[in-house]
Amino acid sequence: MKKVYGIAAIIILALGALFYFYLMSPQQGGRTEEVTTPAEGAVTAIISTSKGDITLELNSAGTPNTVANFMKLAQEGFYNGTKFHRVIPNFMIQGGDPLTKDNSIKARWGTGGPGYTFDDEIYSSNQNNIGTIAMANAGPNTNGSQFFINVADNNFLDEKHTVFGKVVSGMEVVTEIVNVPTEGPDRPVDDVVINSITIQ
Repeated sequence: MKKVYGIAAIIILALGALFYFYLMSPQQGGRTEEVTTPAEGAVTAIISTSKGDITLELNSAGTPNTVANFMKLAQEGFYNGTKFHRVIPNFMIQGGDPLTKDNSIKARWGTGGPGYTFDDEIYSSNQNNIGTIAMANAGPNTNGSQFFINVADNNFLDEKHTVFGKVVSGMEVVTEIVNVPTEGPDRPVDDVVINSITIQ
């Protein structure tokens, strides 16, 4: 009988450990902490990159939690020094992974995040049209810090990725970034760096 209880205790401890690591895995599991109060009114974000500035108008009314999370990370300097690690012509440019600050771990680029995830905000008006910015994810409700800017109408993504804003200035910068030479899995040969993201 004691042996049975011992085995049961080991199983429970093992399951508990697996659940803990699942929750703490970047871009997977967990739920958003109360990061900040949802934004009200018009929100503008300026992404300053090594190729120039990209100005965004964020949809705080339609996607308040996504915008609040993006604002929080930007204001904390989370994105400073990260890189656009994935660029695909006629598709999109992707950034927001903190692991891209370290060039010695390029094999892991695209897998990083803020240490938590939060739910999608996908509605009927959600459209991944050219010039929109949307959250990258690893499946439903796994948003973190990574985002992408569409350089084409990618409406097959409408039911999978939360669109939370659009480019209002600097689309020529986006075009320049998406056309840089690449290597490996669509990674720019020369770093395209996000110097900062300023919220106005």
